[in-house]
Amino acid sequence: MPLAPLDAFAVSPPGLEALVAHELRVLGIAGATPRTVTGGVECRVDAEGLAALLLHLRVASGVLVRLAQFRATAFHELERAARKVEWGRVLPDGAPFQLRVTCRKSRLYHSDAVAERVAAAIVRAVPGAVWAGSAEDDEAADPGDVEIPAGPPTAAERAAEGEPPRPPQRFVVRVDHDRCTVSADAAGTLLHRRGYRRAVAKAPLRENLAAAMLLGAAWDPATPLVDPMCGSGTIAIEAALLARCIAPGLARDFAAEAWPVIPATAFARMREAARARILPRAAVPIVAGDRDAGAIAAARANAERAGVLADIDFRVATVSALHPPDGTGLVLANPPYGIRVGETAPLRDLFARLGQVLRARCLGWRVALLSADRSLDAQLRLAWTDRFTTRNGGIAVHLAEATVTDAAPAPPRTRSRRPG
Repeated sequence: MPLAPLDAFAVSPPGLEALVAHELRVLGIAGATPRTVTGGVECRVDAEGLAALLLHLRVASGVLVRLAQFRATAFHELERAARKVEWGRVLPDGAPFQLRVTCRKSRLYHSDAVAERVAAAIVRAVPGAVWAGSAEDDEAADPGDVEIPAGPPTAAERAAEGEPPRPPQRFVVRVDHDRCTVSADAAGTLLHRRGYRRAVAKAPLRENLAAAMLLGAAWDPATPLVDPMCGSGTIAIEAALLARCIAPGLARDFAAEAWPVIPATAFARMREAARARILPRAAVPIVAGDRDAGAIAAARANAERAGVLADIDFRVATVSALHPPDGTGLVLANPPYGIRVGETAPLRDLFARLGQVLRARCLGWRVALLSADRSLDAQLRLAWTDRFTTRNGGIAVHLAEATVTDAAPAPPRTRSRRPG
């Protein structure tokens, strides 16, 4: 019997839903008609479609699969409905599980009490299932500006270290206005954890936010890219992965691979198809510079783990020493934020100097910056257009894009979003 379609939800960082929806459309998964809502994109997929989402989505932070939705205003209603959920579709016998429960504007407002009832239903439904407690909110626990593990270890790494085969399966239970939605986390850990970033510089950029910058700025992989403040190299590495058509999730495992409802061949087939698409090298120069030699060393190590070291020209260089490749392309950077370093004033000279260098050496190029301060953007004296707004490490940021011209005064800022 064919697998019934799965109701998937690609979780988006705030403000980036349009980019996630664009990715889904580009993937062209059969039968998946993306519907954008606040916080992500809904679609229906089969087993291979779910594998494709997990392997290929660059901007999404996670993928949930909805198991049930029901109304509950009292615990006996919750218990009765929870017993009807087909937990065994996604939780193997004897497996541990965790729950992340949120309650909002509902009669059932005590999240721990809700978790206890749901856990009891799971233990009753799945032989040997073990409740491993509450799952922390990854988004809150992983703000993006501290060192974090590169990603979940692969099955081979876990076996070599004598670890349990997989971490607990996580279920997300959301009670909102007396409506309860139960979902299973198909990824296992946040999707930005690609597996390559083990060495970090100060204030590293999340991988999926770097990918969002590339897509939001509409970078064409057939044109050069320069990051003059590369830090750990995340923007350049994500650019190289994109340029070579390397699926960002190819080097990691996913929780859904252990689900009884997913055929064992689904992920294997999609991984094989993803590997077949990989190009041997990036078609254009990708340049990543930083004045800190330690940052460049970390960036090179990360690029080597990602398999794209040969595709990136890493340079220990200041912004003033920026010399772009021939032709025109995109300068893309995540410069220091005034908030992040404690004060804005010392950064004004840096931004003004970047503007001078761009006008002297990069006429006709496009530039896009992830910025938290529009007064700093103005130091470059360019006509900026906002491509998106989101948050990075708890800080409100925007991607500002402009074309470098030799005209100094900056016209009024305009706003637009890409892609629509």
